[in-house]
Amino acid sequence: MLTETTLTAAERAAIDSVPTGLYIGGQWRGGSGSLPVTDPATGQLLCEVADADAIAGLEALAAADHAQAEWARTPPRQRSDILMDAHRALLADTERLALIMTLEMGKPLAEARGEIAYAAEFFRWFAEEAVRLDGGYLPAPAGGSRFLVTRQPVGPSLLITPWNFPLAMGTRKIGPALAAGCTCVVKPAEQTPLSMLALADILDRVGVPAGVVNVIITADPSAVMTPLILDSRSRKLSFTGSTAVGKSLLEQCARTVMRTSMELGGNAPFIVFDDADLDEAVEGAMAAKMRNIGQACTAANRIFVQRNVAEEFAARLTARLAALPVGRGTEPGVVVGPLIDAAAVAKVESLVADALGRGATVRTGGVALDGPGNFYPATVLTDVPDDAEMCHTEIFGPVAAIGVFDTEAEVISRANDTPYGLVSYVFTENLRRGLRVCEALESGMVGLNQGVVSNPAAPFGGVKESGLGREGGLTGIDEFLETKYIGVRL
Repeated sequence: MLTETTLTAAERAAIDSVPTGLYIGGQWRGGSGSLPVTDPATGQLLCEVADADAIAGLEALAAADHAQAEWARTPPRQRSDILMDAHRALLADTERLALIMTLEMGKPLAEARGEIAYAAEFFRWFAEEAVRLDGGYLPAPAGGSRFLVTRQPVGPSLLITPWNFPLAMGTRKIGPALAAGCTCVVKPAEQTPLSMLALADILDRVGVPAGVVNVIITADPSAVMTPLILDSRSRKLSFTGSTAVGKSLLEQCARTVMRTSMELGGNAPFIVFDDADLDEAVEGAMAAKMRNIGQACTAANRIFVQRNVAEEFAARLTARLAALPVGRGTEPGVVVGPLIDAAAVAKVESLVADALGRGATVRTGGVALDGPGNFYPATVLTDVPDDAEMCHTEIFGPVAAIGVFDTEAEVISRANDTPYGLVSYVFTENLRRGLRVCEALESGMVGLNQGVVSNPAAPFGGVKESGLGREGGLTGIDEFLETKYIGVRL
């Protein structure tokens, strides 16, 4: 039996401001049961939300399907204006939304505020793209006819979002879907539903028509989402989550040849050459490792440092990470909040123990904190061998795993020795080397002398087992559009 967490008046007001039902067809309604939402800093109950069953899921899809034709006919400028209104509404509500996010997910308030700004920017970016959808007109090479090319919305889209960026991963999918003229059913992660429910409330208030955006939460995603995926009315699935789940969803989507985009797992290499600006490299490592308490698919998972600067880099990074305050994300000055749940802490503990058993050395941290909440301190391990388990799976925690390399060819080979290919990071002052290495790395994105690559104006996505398609940038809206060719005889 979960006990209700003790909240300040402002925290209780923020939680109580969020509708806790399912949002279907423009109406809030109950579910077949309820689902607890807990504070990862205390393990105690924040509130309960409606739990959808398969029937509710199909009702949400029916609402999206019913609204599809009218939304597709809505003038692009009108769709754009609604998204811009949503952009402004999110920014105006930053403090409330950030507090909700911190309470349900754990990230410090400063990071939560940053996510609100990031999330809002997707709405602004795709509001601008909504009025720039183009096609083509050209004569047939043999003459006698003309080719008209137009782009039309794919149709009702299923959007599955993760717990680690509970608002931004939603706007990154909802923004292009609405801009393209697609309706959607959104299923947020059951650990962090409140941010998405708050967003649904905002979208309702800024005038998104009933049925265009529907939100369902469920404790049994497979039972609820599988019927939707297999239903012919669903024409698109966008998923952010683990590679294992993504593969399973792709198998289901194959049955109806559904359009898919997948942002899956990562195993990001972070490479520091001996000519790098070490101050810049350490700052980059702090950003790439510690964003969201290390719980990001873009997190630096394997840090490779050239041998003759390895000790200096490790010492500088250790000093920085050892000084980071740990605590509840609402507390002033806290940088390292709790991990999402006890299982996440246990995973990090297991990965650290495995690395130590294979010869790695702890420079700071390395032991979970006692007391309530899912806290693990910022940790630095050196001499981490390539056969350590953490070099082959996402750590998803605040652990910097450092290894040493000697040559450019060696580090490229080691960096690419993974089935994943989401993002890589390279630090060097040699432009030729930087471009050479960036082009050789097998990843969809590379940060050259920077530790953050995510930007709504840039195409986000990976290669190999890290995913299909791109989100954001000029190509982000393409994932929600079909190309139609019309041949016109003269």
